[in-house]
Amino acid sequence: MAETERFVFFLLPEFSHLAFSCAVEPLRIANLISGDHLYTWTLAAADGTGETCSNGSVTLVDRSFEAVQRQDRLFVLSGVNVRAHIGRPLLAALRRERARGARIGALCSGAWVLAEAGFLTGVRTAIHWDWHDSFMEAFPDVALVRNVFVADEKFVTAAGGTATADLMIHLIGARHGRSLASAVADQMVYNAVREPTAEQRISLQARHGMRNPHLARAIQLMADTIEAPLSPAEIAQEVGISTRQLERIFGRHLNCSPKKYSVDMRLQKARHLLLQTEKPVTEIALACGFSSSTHFARVFRAQFGITPAMQRDRIT
Repeated sequence: MAETERFVFFLLPEFSHLAFSCAVEPLRIANLISGDHLYTWTLAAADGTGETCSNGSVTLVDRSFEAVQRQDRLFVLSGVNVRAHIGRPLLAALRRERARGARIGALCSGAWVLAEAGFLTGVRTAIHWDWHDSFMEAFPDVALVRNVFVADEKFVTAAGGTATADLMIHLIGARHGRSLASAVADQMVYNAVREPTAEQRISLQARHGMRNPHLARAIQLMADTIEAPLSPAEIAQEVGISTRQLERIFGRHLNCSPKKYSVDMRLQKARHLLLQTEKPVTEIALACGFSSSTHFARVFRAQFGITPAMQRDRIT
C-alpha cells in the first residue's frame, strides 16, 4: 500500500473556484482509480468555518490557519484582490508550516502571498498572467516566468485555472507513475495536459490566425521596450523592413497602426498597475513609457473613458 500524501489548502477570500476544483478533483480521482488512499486533503480559512470564492459560493473548511496540523504539502489558493487579504496571521501560519517542513506552493495569484512572506527570492515562479505587470514591479528579485506552472522549485506554483489541473496531474505522475496520471486525465476528459514550459496565454499566431514573423518580432520589441518605447521607424529597422511595410503588416493583420498597438499595450499595463499596486500615477506613467502624468491621463481617458485616478477609485 502506497503511503498517503496529505495536502492542505489555505483558502483566501475571493479565491478562484475553478482553480480549487482543478486542485482537489485530480486527487480524488487518483484515489478512486487506484482504489487506495493516495491523497487526503484539508481545507483551512482565516475563521476556521468557511470562505467565499470569487463566484460568490461558500466553501466550508475544516479549521483555521492557526489550527492546521503538519501536512506534507500546503497550497495557498487566492484570486482577485489578493493583496487585500494578506495579513499577519496568514503569513505567520505559512512561516510556521515552512519550519515544520511542509512543502509549500501557491495557485492562481497565491504566489503573491509567498513573495510577501519572503519565500520566493530567486525562485522561478508562476502566477496568473493578469498579475505579471504588478508582480514584477513589486517583487523584482523573484524569477517570474510565463509558464503554466513550476514544479521543480522548492516552492511549487501554478497560474490558476486549468493550469492547476496540469500541475496536479504532473505531481500525481511524479509520485505514482505516468499511467495513473494519464488515467486521471482521461477520467477528467482532459486530453490536453500541458508541460510546465507551456505558456499561459494563447500565442499571437493562434489568437489572430497568422504566422507573420515580422509582426511577431515587432510586437515582442514593443513588449520589451514599454518603459522607453521605440518609434515605428526604429521598430521597422530592428525587424529589417521599411516603415511602410510595417504599417501595412499591422493594418492587414491587426487592423491598426503600429503606434496605436504600442499605445494600447502600454495602457493595458498601466491599468494593471493602477488596479493592483499603490504606485503613484506619475511613477506608473513613466514605467509605461509616457513622458508626463498629464499626457498619460489624457491618453488613458481617451482609451477607457475615465482618468487614472478614477480607475483606482473604483476598487477602493
